[in-house]
Amino acid sequence: MADCMINLVLYFSADVVTITQDFYFDYNEATPFLAGLAVAAAALAGRYGVQAWQAFKARPPKPRVRRFYDGGFQPTMTRREASLILGIRESATADKVKEAHRRVMVANHPDAGGSHYLASKINEAKDVMLGKGKGSGSAF
Repeated sequence: MADCMINLVLYFSADVVTITQDFYFDYNEATPFLAGLAVAAAALAGRYGVQAWQAFKARPPKPRVRRFYDGGFQPTMTRREASLILGIRESATADKVKEAHRRVMVANHPDAGGSHYLASKINEAKDVMLGKGKGSGSAF
């Protein structure tokens, strides 16, 4: 049987008074109570989940992160492609072009583990932006 008996004994400081009372705890009676607690906890968790989902959907959208260029290199380099390679505007001044070329070359120089192909494309982009070359095509 699923009964549990607990004896309660009280002690007082001056006189020892013993009061014994038997408590019977029936687990069969606790099952509906525990089931009710479980249902209440599930309802509260569901309510919190719905509130969190509504708050998530109502938040303002984040600005989109600028995407990388999806395509490869064109057969003949244009000013647009050169500006994308250097990370500048097509109308950038010569000083900005030189500064951008230096920054990109430091990150991609072959002596620092970069690619010879990318270094040649970066140099070609600088030449196109400065008007020194017409984008003669790939170096390879």
